[in-house]
Amino acid sequence: MVVETRYVTSGEVFVAYQISGQSAPDLLMAPGFVSHLEQQWENPNGARFFNGLGAFSRLIRFDKRGTGLSDRGVGIPHLDERIDDIRAVLDAAGSGKAFLFGVSEGGPMSILFAATYPERVAGLVLFGTYARTVGASVPQDDLAAAERDIRENWGTGKGLPNFVPSAAGNPAAVQLFAKFERLSASPSDVINLLRMNREIDVRAILPTIRVPTLVIHRRDDVRVRVLAAHELAENIPGARYVELPGSDHVPWTDDQARIVEEIRKFIGAAPPPIETDRVLSTVLFTDIVDSTKQAVAAGDRQWRATLEAHHVAVRSQFERYRGREVKMTGDGFLALFDGPARAVRCAQEIIRVMRPLDLEIRAGVHTGEVEMMGDDVGGIAVHIAARVAQRAHAGEVLASSTVKDLVAGAGLTFVAQGLADLKGIAEPMSLFSAVA
Repeated sequence: MVVETRYVTSGEVFVAYQISGQSAPDLLMAPGFVSHLEQQWENPNGARFFNGLGAFSRLIRFDKRGTGLSDRGVGIPHLDERIDDIRAVLDAAGSGKAFLFGVSEGGPMSILFAATYPERVAGLVLFGTYARTVGASVPQDDLAAAERDIRENWGTGKGLPNFVPSAAGNPAAVQLFAKFERLSASPSDVINLLRMNREIDVRAILPTIRVPTLVIHRRDDVRVRVLAAHELAENIPGARYVELPGSDHVPWTDDQARIVEEIRKFIGAAPPPIETDRVLSTVLFTDIVDSTKQAVAAGDRQWRATLEAHHVAVRSQFERYRGREVKMTGDGFLALFDGPARAVRCAQEIIRVMRPLDLEIRAGVHTGEVEMMGDDVGGIAVHIAARVAQRAHAGEVLASSTVKDLVAGAGLTFVAQGLADLKGIAEPMSLFSAVA
């Protein structure tokens, strides 16, 4: 998704901001200690999170002065300057009143803005944040060690476990985080920010908050202790507290759906309609032939072991050929591929590796437009692929004429099987058997 980056002046400083999503209500997101408006869209989880919020709000995001696309080298910003930046961004966005979403270090500045300008704030959402840095932020309790780590490792991605431990074992995520570090701030900027943040303490103003407030925190957050969230919820009048499992510090990780939903309910937005994204994809259905008969012959225990071996082997081939498993269908699978040749070869290999297990597999392949519906898929292409699979014989990969035409030159051999009337399809379709 391409979102325009704009600039507004806050005093003498240029602050970068973006607007995405729907028309109302306004939701301004105050980021953590560093950010980069454009690079964060490159993170699939980040993009999904921003799109999720934008499905029911006009999402306004900005890079704080000294970070990301905003002016750099502007000294160490204090909280007064930061709330000036919020006001400037809201004015530039034409927002008279907005919900504030303070993430991590963005929490205290959101708290101060809400207390100072309650007429501009419809509500306050605080995630993974604190009123006072000292005693709340786990790594920063030892400032010298934190600074030493920044000097040695900033820009390498080695800091990912300190923010998103669930992704620390993913090399691609480490590389993406390394790029984010380099683009968002220099090591010197980060050290200065750490020192400034060490002075943050807005505890005294918590009782003065007069806007609806939602506090969300992961129980084992690796960066901010959960007691800091308890302190916020206990001292902000009428605040609602939601504690979630997990240890990731940033909100846009795999379990983000609950966070998005809590925010949606809090701001009173209607559930967004279920949207379907249509994409061209190759659909593969596999099925174990005569599975019921084999299960009876083998007995429950042996059949369970055979099925487990089948599942492992099929998923291994999906990974090898870049297929995306959508779901299991009885004793088979439904998977999507971004190339028809890979789908056909994957099906052939699945048939081959199942023979030592005495399992005969049949498969159907079709390429067409599918509807992406969350974790599921639908559309006529899926329907056709399922019908093609039902026509396949044991040990056969049966493909539609569309697949055959698209893989010309890929070294695959097909044998025509004639026209077939597929249930639910108006016109007969030419089918072809892919010969190994």
